[in-house]
Amino acid sequence: MLTKTNPNAPTTETFWNTPADAEAGLTAVYHQLYQIGNYSRWLFFRYDLSSDEGYSESPWTELADWTRCNYVNYNFGAGQTTIWSAHYKAIFRANQVLANVPDIEFEDQNRKQQIIGEAKFLRALHYFNLAVLWESVPIVLEPSQPDDQPEQKSRDEVWNQVKKDLQEAADALPPEWPAEQVGRPTKGAAFALLGKAHMQNHEWQEAKTAMEWLVEGEGAQYYGLVDNYHDNFKHTTENNIESVFEIQFSEENRGAKGDGSNSALGFERTQFFAPPGIGWGDGQARRWLVDQYKEEHTVDGNVDSRLKYNLFYREMGDDFQNNGLVYGGAWRGDQWGNEVFVRKYQVDYYRNNVDYYIPTNFRVIRYADVLLSYAEIINELQGPQQAVQYVDRVRQRPSTNLPPLANSQYADALNSKEAFLERLKMERTLELCFEGVRWMDLKRWGMLESQEGINTLQQRDPDFENFELGKNHRLPIPQSEVENNPNLDQHPEY
Repeated sequence: MLTKTNPNAPTTETFWNTPADAEAGLTAVYHQLYQIGNYSRWLFFRYDLSSDEGYSESPWTELADWTRCNYVNYNFGAGQTTIWSAHYKAIFRANQVLANVPDIEFEDQNRKQQIIGEAKFLRALHYFNLAVLWESVPIVLEPSQPDDQPEQKSRDEVWNQVKKDLQEAADALPPEWPAEQVGRPTKGAAFALLGKAHMQNHEWQEAKTAMEWLVEGEGAQYYGLVDNYHDNFKHTTENNIESVFEIQFSEENRGAKGDGSNSALGFERTQFFAPPGIGWGDGQARRWLVDQYKEEHTVDGNVDSRLKYNLFYREMGDDFQNNGLVYGGAWRGDQWGNEVFVRKYQVDYYRNNVDYYIPTNFRVIRYADVLLSYAEIINELQGPQQAVQYVDRVRQRPSTNLPPLANSQYADALNSKEAFLERLKMERTLELCFEGVRWMDLKRWGMLESQEGINTLQQRDPDFENFELGKNHRLPIPQSEVENNPNLDQHPEY
């Protein structure tokens, strides 16, 4: 008597029938990108602040501890379970599209295949993050049921699924979309993420095959570097030629995150990384980054302008003309001292406050990352003399204006593959800091697998004194998941 069915509520049987249903279902997958466990907020505490680029002194002690490899509560929401659940929720939605759309009749068969390709890209993106952060996780490829207990898969099996989805997505996706469809993944986005997946597994030839479509092949016509580095992080210059895949954030809805039609779609990281007193100040940058930017001057003898756009720091007005204000105010020496804060993706260029509704798109992959990744691949396969041209393209962006590597103080980097990789490690962080790539870079370079690597990181980031080899290279699985699923084992090191 208590079981009531709402006749107006859609069911699986009544919903997945038309192309409009397919589009709506796909939109629901995209919507997960905006959640706090995904690209809006908490993911960056794992990718950026846990690396040697950043750290946290948040008064929320447990949050700060999770950036210091102090994992006590395996069910901690912000650093752990929220990210896990948000990713599997996105995978669940993608699985619904992939299970149901093939049976829907379409007049436009090309659009049908594109929808399937988009869903595969989005599923792969989320498994990519799970593979980097947790490594050995369940692979779910069908719409889930409440009593499912999916089996845990090995790291290699997870990566293989990522690569399979991305190759199939690349085959189905167009090289570009009409302007009104901006924000959807393209063939280039699929190939770029596929290349990055192969790189994480040191599959250099396969990585080259994927990436060269964007650098040397047909796709090169769609991409380039914008003249002004700052244009990659402003809301007024989004979806430009340097964008490979970006998430379309908006300030239209000023409510809470959620699944309703009025769900907030703003980029929330900005509020958490803004200096305390302006934002929450939960994430900030390490001082060594400032020193690295100042180590080499431009062709004109100036400080590398990327420093200006990436970091707030006490002497920034001395290094750059008309650059002494932080959100319209002077440096608060009594409060901030010599601290360094993340300026990248801040909105001080057009307003004097920050909130949860930042409209700036987050660039998940941009072409500068592709070029530097391709340089790493070519160095592994052919050596530095063939790879350096791709680094030089990034260094010689008009607003950056650094000399070619061969004519710089780092010319010795061209003497060997090993020397070139060491320089490339720094070139990547100077260009890409706080863009969610540093943690996976450290893993790929093996710096989290040896005491020598950890010692190097400790010199830049004392939080790595807490790092335990063979343990902290991956997160513990949420304990609630382990206890609810007999087919899921906690990582043995935890």
